[in-house]
Amino acid sequence: MKLPITTDRLIIRKYEEKDLNDLYEYLSDEEVVRFEPYSALSLEETKKNLAWRISSDEIFAIELKSSGKMIGNIFLGKRECESLELGYVLNKKFWGNGYAFEACFSMCKNAFSNGTHRIEANCDPLNSASWKLLERLGFVREGHLRKDIYFRKDENGNPIWKDTYIYSKLNNEEKL
Repeated sequence: MKLPITTDRLIIRKYEEKDLNDLYEYLSDEEVVRFEPYSALSLEETKKNLAWRISSDEIFAIELKSSGKMIGNIFLGKRECESLELGYVLNKKFWGNGYAFEACFSMCKNAFSNGTHRIEANCDPLNSASWKLLERLGFVREGHLRKDIYFRKDENGNPIWKDTYIYSKLNNEEKL
């Protein structure tokens, strides 16, 4: 994928060392990571996470054009059979402004124009903002897996099972 990708308000680019404070701002927030497979991160954990992000070809920074502030990330991970998996996390200070839609729209459009056959996404049914975003992007809900995954355990060490919605969009479906 050729980067950066620019939209009206955003720049989607590779992560850089300068992103540490902005990354920590949202990865340390319990509300932001509530549906993620990890808990809120400390500054030390965020530094290690940033090193991984810098080396990755699958996770990208979302930056505001107007200020240069990095406000979140978008993930496009390679899967089998010319497919990608989409994921996104935004700093809660920037929720509700259409930034996730704008970033996902542009990344999906770019991926499909480069021959990707299918983009899939999984989300927690309780995360209505996420699955509503996918539906606005034209993704179709393919399934509802019941109690198929857990990220955390309770005080007795028992898994806290969660459901998963599965979504996808095909390249030949209605254009983005």
